[in-house]
Amino acid sequence: MSRSTPPEPPGATRLAEGLTTARPATAPGRAVGPGAVPAVRTAKPAAGLAATNARRGLWLAVSVGVLAVVCLLSIVIGTKNLSPATVWGAFAHYTGTSDQSIVRDLRVPRTVLAVLVGASLGICGAVIQAMTRNPLADTQVLGINAGASLFVVVAIGLLGLSSITAYVWFAFAGVVVAMLLVYALAAVGRGPATPVRLLLAGVALGAVLEGIGAGIRLIRPRAFYYLRFWDVGALTGRGWDVIGAIAPFVVAGLVLALLVARSLNTVALGDDLARSLGANLGRTRAGAVLSVTLLAGAATAAVGPIGFVGLMVPHVARWITGPDQRWIFAYTLVGGPTLLLAADVVGRVVLRPGELQAGVVTAFVGAPVLIWLVRRRTASAL
Repeated sequence: MSRSTPPEPPGATRLAEGLTTARPATAPGRAVGPGAVPAVRTAKPAAGLAATNARRGLWLAVSVGVLAVVCLLSIVIGTKNLSPATVWGAFAHYTGTSDQSIVRDLRVPRTVLAVLVGASLGICGAVIQAMTRNPLADTQVLGINAGASLFVVVAIGLLGLSSITAYVWFAFAGVVVAMLLVYALAAVGRGPATPVRLLLAGVALGAVLEGIGAGIRLIRPRAFYYLRFWDVGALTGRGWDVIGAIAPFVVAGLVLALLVARSLNTVALGDDLARSLGANLGRTRAGAVLSVTLLAGAATAAVGPIGFVGLMVPHVARWITGPDQRWIFAYTLVGGPTLLLAADVVGRVVLRPGELQAGVVTAFVGAPVLIWLVRRRTASAL
């Protein structure tokens, strides 16, 4: 009676990168007889992994260089072009001229804020995509930005709060409520909360929350005068006070995301296999949710609901690095600010002497990307 080999479980993933099959080898002229132990040619996956990491590190260094160039362009380019000598003089030989004040009081804070917000939104998208194994996940698409925005609108329009240090807590609450509502709506009925159901629930909930927020702004327009561009996602008019208010939350959220990055690699394999590998799913998910809450809430409170940064940047990072979340997070940490700064610079140029807000530019780019991802056959899971 022959024993059949059990079939391989469906969906099994090949985890060993660069692993080669060991082959028996014999010395020339030596016969292999009974009981003889053939020499084994050992595999060397470490060399392949080192080469891969070297390539990843090289492209990461290039990405950092691109970010530095975009930061410089953000300081130089605007409704009034400034020469590099003027920009240098604003730091090295500050005399208080109007051009130097533009650099130090307007453009430098705007650039720093874009770096913080871009990193926050990008890492938010990477964390959500890894945690839900949903390549369509993003704070804008899933209605998370809309939830934070609505709670900020309530704090300003109905409660009379005007300081970001006060209404940023409402943004955090809005993020949590929106995430819970989206998951609850997607889980209603038969079957689990699939990526497509999460997407539909997020889009529907986001539209409802945005409508409620717009109604409050129409009722209390004077309360939102100084935030008249905030609801489309704007970096203009934000100073060092805003940066100081959100920086601690952004740093804490980024640290949490980096701490759970390794565990998210095992979560991507499925709950059962992740548990068998020793992953603490409860702690990993709690850290991921807290990270998203801090990052999305702080970013939305500071500049309004800017979308699609967290959708596009992690995908580009994944194409370059592969599925390792640690490298994806590293690339996203650089790519998010680069994309947002580039969008802001483009917005300053296309409508001179006016400006097109950064949130509008990212929507122009991100909407076609979302359509393309939805049409892909592999868009249902990572």
